[in-house]
Amino acid sequence: IVNGAALLILLLGVMHLLGAFSAPSMRGISSFIHRFHISSSYGLFRVMTRTRPEIVIEGSHDRTTWKEYAFHAKPGDLSRAPTWVQPHQPRLDWQMWFAALSRFERTNWFHAFAGNILQGSDDVLALMKENPFPERPPTYLRALLYEYEFTSKEEARETGNWWKRKIVGQYSPVLSLK
Repeated sequence: IVNGAALLILLLGVMHLLGAFSAPSMRGISSFIHRFHISSSYGLFRVMTRTRPEIVIEGSHDRTTWKEYAFHAKPGDLSRAPTWVQPHQPRLDWQMWFAALSRFERTNWFHAFAGNILQGSDDVLALMKENPFPERPPTYLRALLYEYEFTSKEEARETGNWWKRKIVGQYSPVLSLK
């Protein structure tokens, strides 16, 4: 009986979880199960944002030609598929998500991060997927805020892109060590 009860609770919990992500028909089942209080839709950051704000960091030597820094798990390159980050969430990528939800003036760690990029810190650059300035650090750095969303199936077929983005504005002013 204990194994049967455990199996039933597990099955109902899985159905409730699926109801949170699936078709409206599953949501009805999820609502029915919720009445018994054996599972919950609560979870840390279950629904954090409805949009995908992303900070894109770019470096330059002349303030005309800008090169983008790539992260391991964040969208950047529009044609790059979303990455699988389980069981480890890259810490910098995670922090960048929170920074995008805040303002540059209130994100002190980001100031230090930008300064380390401008100094060419090997430790900091090792946290990035790639460094577009392997010879010497950029003279200038800027951070732009974009709104990312997935492309439709049709758009993906036509362009080969997983993402589309629109610029929201400047996240930081142009930074320099000078």
